[in-house]
Amino acid sequence: MPDTEEIQAVLKTIKFPGFSRDIVSFGLVRDVKVDENTAQISIEITTGDQSVPEKIAADIKSEVGALQGIQDVKVRMEISQPKQQPSPAGGSMPTNSEAMQKVKYAIAIASGKGGVGKSTVTVNLACALQRLLEDEGKAGVGIMDCDIYGPSIPLMLGAAGRPEIENDMIVPIENFGVRTMSMGFLVDEDTPVVWRGPMIMKTIQQFAQNVNWGELEILVVDLPPGTGDAQLSLVQTLPLEGAVIVTTPQPAAANVARRGARMFDKVSVPLLGVVENMSYLEAPDGSRQALFGQGGGDETAHSLGTHLLGQIPIDPNIRIGCDKGIPIVISDPESKAAQVFMDIARQILNNLAK
Repeated sequence: MPDTEEIQAVLKTIKFPGFSRDIVSFGLVRDVKVDENTAQISIEITTGDQSVPEKIAADIKSEVGALQGIQDVKVRMEISQPKQQPSPAGGSMPTNSEAMQKVKYAIAIASGKGGVGKSTVTVNLACALQRLLEDEGKAGVGIMDCDIYGPSIPLMLGAAGRPEIENDMIVPIENFGVRTMSMGFLVDEDTPVVWRGPMIMKTIQQFAQNVNWGELEILVVDLPPGTGDAQLSLVQTLPLEGAVIVTTPQPAAANVARRGARMFDKVSVPLLGVVENMSYLEAPDGSRQALFGQGGGDETAHSLGTHLLGQIPIDPNIRIGCDKGIPIVISDPESKAAQVFMDIARQILNNLAK
């Protein structure tokens, strides 16, 4: 008859639904007992999706029941519902969960369409903010990567590994002083996330409510492009202080960025400004070439009634830094691009302080 260690080993092969991590490493297994030919397993889980504990219980009975000498498997499942405050409209109001109580400001980085370098801007702005706050002796910066389908923040920030669980809370991965939580830490590199909207929304809620962010001056939230489930879940879950819109000079990108930005107006989240990425290529003689057109950032800021925070030049070292996991703000702080990021970060801090 197998002992508890053998059963624990089997439980480590059972994945949490939708993740590549197992239920043991997620801290769900509370107790394992073997009484004659019966295995008794206690599970504690916080979820609003009944299908999740049902799938876990079925997997436990199947895998543990296959052990030689085990004739019966009893799973005791304690399910807690995520705490949410209902709004009058039937949605949910932004939460002030214990995980977020020490976060002073949460700001969103958003764009209407993909391909404008939003995550690149997010990583470099977070590092720039961290440098400025460190000089002032203030608390640090975190990144919540809400791009569930295409999480690129871990690679760009050079952050790797699996988050640990302490006191039922996920501990974010830290690099360059920036704490980060991303779906990229929870799934294998080549594993696609094939989820519908409800699962996306629950994951973002968990990033806000079940991650031990600690004391942060600013939590930078990297949103996926568009105005879908992830964006809706975020504004319902987090008390956002403001949003930064990223676009390129190209009219097509700017038009989509303006439409996406108006979502924040509908949910009463103020705009902190617009960042124009890939604005120009500067030649050795100082002349500038506008490879992707001109005016998209200015037009976007003007139509939204906000400010153009800065124009980031095209610099191959920005791309190289992100590929190597060392943002240009860290790898080449004296470069033109890094200085623009630093200036944008200063403006964001000034806007938040108003």
